[in-house]
Amino acid sequence: MEDWTGILRLDTEVRSGKTVARNVYFQGAYKVMRPIYHDESGQVCYYILNPGGGYLDGDSYKMQITLDKQAQLTLTTQSATKIYKTPHTLAYQETVMDLKEGSYLEYIPDPIIGYRDARYKQKTNIHMEKGAALFYSDIITPGWSPSGERFSYNTLQLINEIYMDNELAVYDHVKLNPATKNMDGLGQMEGFSHLGSLIVIGEKTDSNLIDKVYQAIHKDSTEFKIGLSELPIPGFTLRVLANSTQTIEKIVADCQRIINEEWLNKTPSFLRKY
Repeated sequence: MEDWTGILRLDTEVRSGKTVARNVYFQGAYKVMRPIYHDESGQVCYYILNPGGGYLDGDSYKMQITLDKQAQLTLTTQSATKIYKTPHTLAYQETVMDLKEGSYLEYIPDPIIGYRDARYKQKTNIHMEKGAALFYSDIITPGWSPSGERFSYNTLQLINEIYMDNELAVYDHVKLNPATKNMDGLGQMEGFSHLGSLIVIGEKTDSNLIDKVYQAIHKDSTEFKIGLSELPIPGFTLRVLANSTQTIEKIVADCQRIINEEWLNKTPSFLRKY
């Protein structure tokens, strides 16, 4: 694909104890704000902006992120990714992330909102060297529909491939297809409307950490369902079904707090924009 609607490239490295951008490039309907340092740790935060306001028919986006050795980056968005009606060609986003030894990436975007007749595919390839760490989340929510339907979008598809030292270690594929599936059925959304996914990878992950995360988020509640699974490499994945964005964001924030305290010995910064 050559004619991208938006392109973003961000390469980071450590200088004088702080993570800084070695290279920043963007064009089209992609931009990043100036770097923000929320504390004295040297970890940098960038906010991604989409001046177009949403993804339209045939839009395609490409993002490339690189973290050099020991770099620490928080990457988030300024607002939700809104997918509007795509009658002819689906909207597409492709992301490649490269994490060198000792680096740490937090990728915590705002929700993906699928509006009526939206079709969207997102493919993310993450290449990690041994010793790198990752905190990666996604939230899928339905957009407003004039008919009041909870699932008026056509298809939302998210594919994650994570490689450790050039070997595929994690493959995660979510495809919500209300056009052909009963979303309230068993194995689908089962009465819920929002889906959250979290992938955490790092050599400091052990059974004690996973137990601590589970105890912090597990509650006997009808507001959500969760599933937590250990990965074949040091790490875990979490899936959340709920009926509100805020419920899932609270669970992701609880996990982020624990990871930051255990791995970085600090409290995470508040990223929400509202």
